[in-house]
Amino acid sequence: MDSLITAAARALAAGDPLGALKRVALRDDAPALALRGIAMAQLGDFARAKELLRRATRAFSAKETVARARCIVAEAEIALASRDLGWPPKTLDAARATLEAHGDRSNAAYARYLEVRRLVLIGHLDAAERLLADLDPSPFPPAWRTVHALVVAGIAMRRLRTKEARDALSLAESNSREARIPALTAEVESASRMLNTPAARLIARGGERLLLLNEVEALLASKALVVDACRHAVRNASTVVSLARRPVLFALARALGEAWPGDVPRDVLLARAFGARFTDESHRARLRVEIGRLRKALRPLAGISATKLGFALAPRAERVVVLARPMEEEHADVLAFLADGESWSSSALALALGASQRTVQRALDSLAAAGKVQSFGQARARRWITPPVPGFTTILLLPAPLPGD
Repeated sequence: MDSLITAAARALAAGDPLGALKRVALRDDAPALALRGIAMAQLGDFARAKELLRRATRAFSAKETVARARCIVAEAEIALASRDLGWPPKTLDAARATLEAHGDRSNAAYARYLEVRRLVLIGHLDAAERLLADLDPSPFPPAWRTVHALVVAGIAMRRLRTKEARDALSLAESNSREARIPALTAEVESASRMLNTPAARLIARGGERLLLLNEVEALLASKALVVDACRHAVRNASTVVSLARRPVLFALARALGEAWPGDVPRDVLLARAFGARFTDESHRARLRVEIGRLRKALRPLAGISATKLGFALAPRAERVVVLARPMEEEHADVLAFLADGESWSSSALALALGASQRTVQRALDSLAAAGKVQSFGQARARRWITPPVPGFTTILLLPAPLPGD
């Protein structure tokens, strides 16, 4: 490897893409193409970066399997950064196996980190933790140790283990200072802010207040009965009753939870659950049926008693609270992903949300009409973006099980 290639590689490792391009921008040999691709990725031009890396992969000879594998790992990192979640994970796994077979342990480990980060992004936390348990970051450079700590923190925040998340972020901050890569330092700072910004609202006895992530963790571990509007469930510290697929029952549960210890009139329940403006005997009959179903579903946690005006919750707990999103609006789950500042395709959003692409596209069209998201590109290259919501974290909107789920 010649001196210019070596110097460019060192510049990229230090987070200096312009310094790397000064050395190899005019060269078209395979190593230079690969380094140019990585530099363009660091500058945010992902389309050009992917093109250069694919050219580099073709330019390396069939015998240069390690170099080809490294290009594939770099392309996978670009796919992750550009939220191309449909990029084939088996290709990355094959590249990782090649690197391991040829003794390139550091790049093989980085390929594994990319796989873990993708799993975290789409909410497959159990699989991510299993893969992460096999990785020991101590032999690797500070930048990669920072990545490891960030992944640990990301999983811990989604699991609502805030002390573990705080410890991991402290380690990430220490490693990022040693790495001296501005982009990595900014990523650590962004993750740290999530622990210190409101994650949810607590609604109880007619009042409400914002909660930090550690306060949400404490609430879910307490003796309170929580009507969880973030995950559409009713829960205490040991039992979770999911109503995610029973929206009418959850609407009734939330109305009863917000009114506790008082009752809710029947016409209010009808409006909340069915959107009924005018009621007749058929509406009241349906309400009785749905209240019966809710009473059966909540039997491990609470009873529901009839009152003169309507119904009231009778919990087997000291208090009842409603845990709601910090800002509630239609399609909040889509906005939660777009709020990370990255550009997403509708197919990637559908994969992350576990929804159909058609459903996600309708949500995006609705949000675009309201001026809340913007798109660029055409057809399959179309991407969606939105600025992050200032002052709020979206961690409770992301697809991951909370304690007890």
